[in-house]
Parts: sequence; C-alpha cells; structure tokens
Amino acid sequence: MKDNCHDIIIVGSGAAGLFAALNFEKNQKVLVLTKDKKDLSNSSLAQGGIACVLSFDNDSFDLHIEDTMIAGRRENDIEAVTTLVHEGPDQVRKLMDMGLNYDKNADGTPTKTLEGGHCRNRIIHCKDYTGKEVIRTLLNEVEKRDNITICENTAVINMTKISGGFALETVDKENNHHLLYTKYCLLATGGLGRAYRYTTNPIVATGDGIRLAHDLGAVIKNLSYVQFHPTAFNDKKSNEQFLISEAVRGEGAYLLNYKHERFMDKYDERLELAPRDVVSKSIVLESRRTGSNDFFLDIRYKGKEFLDKRFPGITEGCAKYGVDISKDLIPIFPCQHYLMGGIDVDLNGQTTMSHLFAAGECAHTGVHGKNRLASNSLLEALVFGARAAKKITSLLKEDDTKLIIPDIKINASGAPVEKGIKNEVQNILQKSCFVIPDEAQIRKNLPRVEEITKRLKRQSYAKTKKHSEILSISTMASLILKDIDI
Repeated sequence: MKDNCHDIIIVGSGAAGLFAALNFEKNQKVLVLTKDKKDLSNSSLAQGGIACVLSFDNDSFDLHIEDTMIAGRRENDIEAVTTLVHEGPDQVRKLMDMGLNYDKNADGTPTKTLEGGHCRNRIIHCKDYTGKEVIRTLLNEVEKRDNITICENTAVINMTKISGGFALETVDKENNHHLLYTKYCLLATGGLGRAYRYTTNPIVATGDGIRLAHDLGAVIKNLSYVQFHPTAFNDKKSNEQFLISEAVRGEGAYLLNYKHERFMDKYDERLELAPRDVVSKSIVLESRRTGSNDFFLDIRYKGKEFLDKRFPGITEGCAKYGVDISKDLIPIFPCQHYLMGGIDVDLNGQTTMSHLFAAGECAHTGVHGKNRLASNSLLEALVFGARAAKKITSLLKEDDTKLIIPDIKINASGAPVEKGIKNEVQNILQKSCFVIPDEAQIRKNLPRVEEITKRLKRQSYAKTKKHSEILSISTMASLILKDIDI
C-alpha cells in the first residue's frame, strides 16, 4: 500500500483513542492523529477518578448499575450500562498492570472515594489528577508498541466516503494539506465544550468528530444532553474554567450561597451528593431566589494536611487565584462540562455507517442516559475503546477488499473566517441552553446559528484548522438547539 493508505486510523489521543490503539493486535499498523499535543485532551483533565467495582465486600455490579441508571434519569441503555459495569474492572486492572500510579491503602489495595450519585466508595483515583496519570500510563505503553504511530498537530478537517473506506483531509500547524486513506476509522475526538462560552474543556474540544460523522450521514443522537458541572472555579474572567472535582464534595465539602449558608436541603434530600445535573439546577434556582451568582464550596474543616495530600492539584490551582482552600471559601458556579449524546454507536462502537466507529465522549453509547454519573467517563472510554478495537480487528481479518483511491482535488484557498463568529455562536448557546433551557432564546437564535453554519460550509472560505473548528462549533450549536424539546 502507499504511505498514505492505512488499515486503521484513530482520530484523537484521549483515553478512548489510546486504549483502543493498545487493543489492536501487534501485527496491525495503527495511525493515531491528534490535532494538538498528544497529551492534551478532555481525558487528561479528568480529576476525580475511575468508577468501578473491584471488590464485592461492600459493593456490587447491581449497585453500580442502579446508581448509573438513577443519575441518567433511567434514559440509559441498560445493555450498555451492564456491559460498562461488568467489563470495566478487567479493563481497569489492565491499566493498573501498565503502571497506573493509583492511590493505595496501607495494605496495597486501591483507595476508593465517594462522589455525587454513588451509594458506595468505588472510585479509584490518582490524587486529584487521575486523567493526567491515565494518559501518561497509556502514552508510555504506546511508546513500547512498534505498530502504533502518533501524528501530532494534525487536524482532520474533512472526511469523504470512498470504496472500501474513507479519505481524510488533514492540515498541519503550517497549514499544509494532506490526504490519508483508511479502511476503518475510529473517531475518538472528545466533546464539544468549546461550543459554549464557558467550559471546563480544553481548546481541542470543538466537536470535530461529531461534525465529520454528521456530514458523512451517520446518525447523531441526543446532542442536547449536555452536562453542566456544578462546581467550576468562578474567576469571572476566563472562558476555560478550572474544575473543582466532584470528589471534593465526596470528601465532605459544603455548598454555600452568597450568605455563606448551606441550601441544598431546599432542593434534594441527597444534599451536596446529589447527581451533577440536580446540583447544577439547584444552584441556578438558588441564584434566582437570592438574586446572586455568588456560590462557594467550603472544605476548610478538613485541614491543610489532608487537603494538600488528597487534592494537591486543586490546592495548587486555587492558590493561583489567591485562594487557600484550607482557609478560604472556593468560589464556584456551574459550567459546561460533558456531553452524553453524540455519534450513535452499538456496543462495539460501530456507527450507523459501514467502516466508521466512535468511542469516548464523541460517541453515544447510551451508557449515561440524560446525565453522566461521576467518574463513569474514563471507564466508558476504556471499555468501549477496547470493544471497538476488537471489532475492527475481527472485521479486518475477514475484509479482503481493496481501497479504491479516487482523484480528490484539494482546494484550500479562500477568504479567512470573519472575526466574531465563534464568540457569537458561543454566546447564543450560553443564553439559550445553560443548565435550564430558555425556549424563547432557542426559537430566536436557532435560525441565526443555522444561517452561520450554512455560510461556513461554502467553499469561499480558506480550509484551515480555524475554519474547521468554527464550522464544528456552529454545527454543534445548531444540532443542540434543534434537539431540545420545546
């Protein structure tokens, strides 16, 4: 085959993409494309941990399943949830065998913490930077595999269905364009956080994989199922918000309103440990009741020694804003965090389109229902990333078809995208569907977002990474607003 022809291309280097790559057989060549640095992803920012039942002394699969279903308002796919919970422990043990530095008790067993929506302490963690440690572990393992190649600073801006697979148009950081061809493509591109004005997501999370799948004709499902994390650090300045992990409340932090009063008893009997969507909605309702957006987390009573050991990353992050969490209240407010919807897939990551797979946050497995249970996301990435790899492997063994390379001309020239378009779309989403959807704003703003999306698809614009990302953001905004039931 030519150098630009491949059997397997994975787009994205988060937990789902990297773990999938490691689950291909060592004689199968795997190319991983990532549009920024290979260690920059939503996965790398995950603080809390990985929820799974590693022992049955005080926990069970049924309890984890039930917690997941309750958090998801029972809109979850029960078969997907059962698969996640039952297969999760073995995948986590594989990660441990790769060298994951998880927190341990004196006897060497994993330290388990509690988070909102869980009825048992079942979240294993690496201090408060579990995602970073997961990615470090996976990248270290990838470096040992001769069959896996990671190509950084390579954005996929367009995909075309061809006979036997797909053509991927890519652009590098020097704006050089290339065409790559593959029999099978696994999209593991993360979420769409940057479609919102304020998000916990990094700059790479613009919904590219979902937009590419949508443009190809794959089914996209429940894109309006967006989770808002209730406790993002509220510095009132940055668009990218520093996350205060669910685990802080799991360790006993109190939520306070502007009067420094606890208030969750007005909204839910589970208090601070209610699921994320409940807590976020409660904060918004309390802000309307009090007329103030000033809210706080209080964990001072735990003391400096405990906080420095358990939450070193959050302690350091808050200190950058002048907040000592052992002495000061932590200012917080809800912020866009996670997507439960996405590219519709089956239990093996297969989309509704032949040869196209998806895993991780960009995929809709049905696991999360309408709201994700804390720390189920890294588990989902591992379980369904591995399943997708195994399914593609089996298909490749039976697939003797040849890629037929068409004559595709790249026309990258054109005008730059006008300034202000991205900000306009982000502001529209923020006004229209932040925690509690605003029907009047949705009806008013949907036509404008659709108009912007259509204009961005015209060939008069230069095909750049910037244009691709803004097109993805506007496409995500349009699909979200159209998906909301008003």
